[in-house]
Amino acid sequence: MNGTDYFKETIKNYLDTKAKNDELFRAKYESHNRPIEDVVTYILNQVQKSGCHGFHDDEIFGMAVHFYEEQITDIGKSMNCNVVVNHHIELTEEEKEEQRKIALKRFQDEELRKLEQRNRPKAKPQTENKQPQLSLFDEF
Repeated sequence: MNGTDYFKETIKNYLDTKAKNDELFRAKYESHNRPIEDVVTYILNQVQKSGCHGFHDDEIFGMAVHFYEEQITDIGKSMNCNVVVNHHIELTEEEKEEQRKIALKRFQDEELRKLEQRNRPKAKPQTENKQPQLSLFDEF
């Protein structure tokens, strides 16, 4: 799933959840039979008008809610763009523990490598096998 599809899904899930929990919003949400693509087009046009490049989730969700509460009809022109959605992954306790063990093992391996390298005898620089240079004053 590309970022734009994920964005549509995220907006739809938020609106569905809000409609379940807020009766006043649900009435407007259900009576406004517009595809999610219209909401996304409206949001993208609002973002473009603002000139900003990054928004907090609440700002984007607020635009989606505003679309339904104000019964927006002028959504703007459709855009060909990609949307990047920041993902937040929740790990289970087992996954967290597994990642801690992996990180600890890596740390221990790295520290052991450093100790071994520090305690390794230093190699003496090799001297080339040179013939002794003869002097003019040496007797044969």
